[in-house]
Amino acid sequence: MVVGMTNLLKKAFKLAQRLPDKEQDALAAVIIDEMASDRRWQKAFDGSADALDRLADEALAEYRAGETLPLDLDKM
Repeated sequence: MVVGMTNLLKKAFKLAQRLPDKEQDALAAVIIDEMASDRRWQKAFDGSADALDRLADEALAEYRAGETLPLDLDKM
């Protein structure tokens, strides 16, 4: 499956081509780092769905059992 660029991304790259080489490299590094970060977050969340479900179930059980307190933002 080949995915093309959207018009907005094409426009962004066209504008980036006008930048000096040093600024193009800096922009490229930011984009690459952001994409890698997104992949790391996705991988972390994909592996934690079961744990998050268990934690949510525990929190609901504690709430229903009257074992929780209202959140007091003034005490934070």
